[in-house]
Amino acid sequence: MSAPFTAACIQFTAGPDPEANLRTVAGLVRQARDAGAEFVATPEVSNFIESGKRRRDKARHEADDPFLAGMRELAREAGLWLLLGSLVIDPAGEAEAGDGRLANRSFLIDAAGAIVARYDKIHMFDIDLPGGESYRESSAYRPGGRTVVAETPWGRLGMSVCYDVRFPHLYRRLAQAGADFLAVPSVFTVPTGTAHWHVLLRVRAIENGCFVLAPAAWGEHAGGRRSYGHSLIVDPWGKVLADGGEGVGIVTAAIDPARIAEARGMVPSLKHDRDFAPPDPAPRPLAAE
Repeated sequence: MSAPFTAACIQFTAGPDPEANLRTVAGLVRQARDAGAEFVATPEVSNFIESGKRRRDKARHEADDPFLAGMRELAREAGLWLLLGSLVIDPAGEAEAGDGRLANRSFLIDAAGAIVARYDKIHMFDIDLPGGESYRESSAYRPGGRTVVAETPWGRLGMSVCYDVRFPHLYRRLAQAGADFLAVPSVFTVPTGTAHWHVLLRVRAIENGCFVLAPAAWGEHAGGRRSYGHSLIVDPWGKVLADGGEGVGIVTAAIDPARIAEARGMVPSLKHDRDFAPPDPAPRPLAAE
């Protein structure tokens, strides 16, 4: 197991202007570096938050995205690893470009500025909230279909994005594939964040014996959407090491990878999974249907 290191999560309010977002995030990354961070993570859709045709018009191919290029240069300059929680990317021309929808894509970048891994968000946030908020992420983004566990200098990182956190079997697969750390960059709504954010992230850490790094957007974005904030770093026993609360800034925590084996040794549930037959089909539709 590797030596301890310092991780940081960035929290900010992404707007519709990619250049302005890049300046904000770059400043926060440098602040995290000055605080001793060796690994820094940004929230979901860090390059911009926009809707409808404006989102489509602003989306760029991976090779042409200025936010991605700027962050790769910053990783080289700062000499640290970056997780770009996700970016809005136009996948046109890629082998799996599909039906013309965009990709909600996470990038892991090493200290030399190289892209080490990519992950396209699998689960789409299609939901109607009691207060009248409604989201149909699948109308703009096509879901990914591949899980990703990537090597870092400190251990293996299992990649996910936001709404994925509600699907525990995804994280079980990541942990059983060797993940030591789970990334959950997010733009959580205020109602769902208030009710579920801390609980879900702590449970994902506990049930898999992994550190969880969850950089989150905060504040009011274009169109009136409000994000919950509370970027979290959670240890494998479920202890919250850092909570970003509200506001723009960074949180840091000392990460000791030895805690992973310690937690898994106390509750070795990853060794106890068993195959079982599924139940008979339910006689009536699920309540939500």
